[in-house]
Amino acid sequence: MREALFVKQNSEKWKAYERIPATNPDEVAERFIDITNDLSYAKTFYPKSKTTAYLNGLASTLHQSIYRNKKEDKNRLVNFWKFELPLLFYTYRMQILYAFLFFIISASIGALSAKYDDNFIRLILGDSYVNMTNENIAKGDPFGVYKHTSEFPMFFSIAANNIYVSLLMFVSGIFLSIGPIFYLLQNGIMLGSFEYYFFSRGLGLQSVLVIWIHGTLEISAIIIAGAAGLVLGHGLLFPKTYTRFQAFKRSAKDGTKIALGLVPILLAAAFFEGFITRHTEMPVWLSITILGASLVFIIWYVLLYPAILSKRNQLHKNV
Repeated sequence: MREALFVKQNSEKWKAYERIPATNPDEVAERFIDITNDLSYAKTFYPKSKTTAYLNGLASTLHQSIYRNKKEDKNRLVNFWKFELPLLFYTYRMQILYAFLFFIISASIGALSAKYDDNFIRLILGDSYVNMTNENIAKGDPFGVYKHTSEFPMFFSIAANNIYVSLLMFVSGIFLSIGPIFYLLQNGIMLGSFEYYFFSRGLGLQSVLVIWIHGTLEISAIIIAGAAGLVLGHGLLFPKTYTRFQAFKRSAKDGTKIALGLVPILLAAAFFEGFITRHTEMPVWLSITILGASLVFIIWYVLLYPAILSKRNQLHKNV
């Protein structure tokens, strides 16, 4: 590659690194790796050029910055959930939107399929679950399945399963984002047919008041885990000005942070399902309060707060 073309492709990035300060040590380290890669290339092909000297100076500045910030922030974990994760939600808001749309469309497919095919529900949910629930409905306790296991074993089992499913959805993004789409469709179809099953028996509102006590957080986390998988695949599909490997490393890092950041939400959902959902006789106002609080939290933390935080950071940079 000619030096002029090399400079043209990367000059805006270099200027941004000089002009805009990094917001955290991880970003400083990421910039340093990126610049040293460019510097190595320049030293190989343009060893005595001004471009090489410029990149060497920029790399030295970033190196010094890394050592100034080497001491780990005592509030690193708090800052991750307070700032870093919300900003990742904002950065990859389109992937979250795509995951949500995939899930809603598949849930609609599941509900419509269940409506027009009597065997579809048994195909998706299994004969044993449908038979057991039919017996519970006949007994007047349609959601008795949540009472069959004691609280702690149920909590640990559900938490482990949900974390496993979420991480699987994320890792499957390495297959050019096909994996997360498949799992989103699978889970969406299951949810759609599941909800239609109760609505078709006149238990729709009751199912929402009972199941969505934990389902609000659980389904939201599954959708976001699917989005994390799309983020992982995004680097492979759309490297932009980076090499495909560099883009993949960046997307893998961000996707991993999103997937691991969901663990507290999944644990909260498992807690609700193991300890709270079983109380199907709880007052309606209490059920609505828990469900509503969970929904408000997801909307605030995943959508509104990240946008506010991003806007605040942008204003700070422009000052």
